[in-house]
Amino acid sequence: MNKMREIKIEKIVLSIGGTGEELEKGVKLLAMLTGRKPAKRKSRKRIPSLGVRPKLEVGAIVTIRQNVREFLGKMLVAIDNKLMKKQISENNFSFGIKEYIEIPGVEYQREIGIMGFDVTVVFKRTGRRVRLRKVKRGKVSKKQAINREEIIKFMEDNFQTEFE
Repeated sequence: MNKMREIKIEKIVLSIGGTGEELEKGVKLLAMLTGRKPAKRKSRKRIPSLGVRPKLEVGAIVTIRQNVREFLGKMLVAIDNKLMKKQISENNFSFGIKEYIEIPGVEYQREIGIMGFDVTVVFKRTGRRVRLRKVKRGKVSKKQAINREEIIKFMEDNFQTEFE
């Protein structure tokens, strides 16, 4: 197989939404699951019906780049290794975990309560950095993008994931 066509997992991004005390619980949850400090996200728009105003902290995210395979394996067990085809887009797929206690090896935390979060898995091919770097940036052809069928095949081969 051509080394430049090989598909790799670039990163896993965990995200959680909420405001005030709910957001603080979400930050604790993400820190507990990953051992890293989550970054808080601020809103840019005003949405009066949701009580959101500009510069209000509305979410937190944490990115994992090391040991992604074993971490993804744990997350997939929480959703019974089943994904829907509509959850997949170009170069990534996302799914939600309704309750963190479904993850194997994670105990219920009283100060957090029952919460859920979103998991996004981003894929890449060798050569992606050419498009992203600052110095000598180059164009990368559309063939470098990873389509839905390739992601499905990768997940079935490596993680025995079922698709509906």
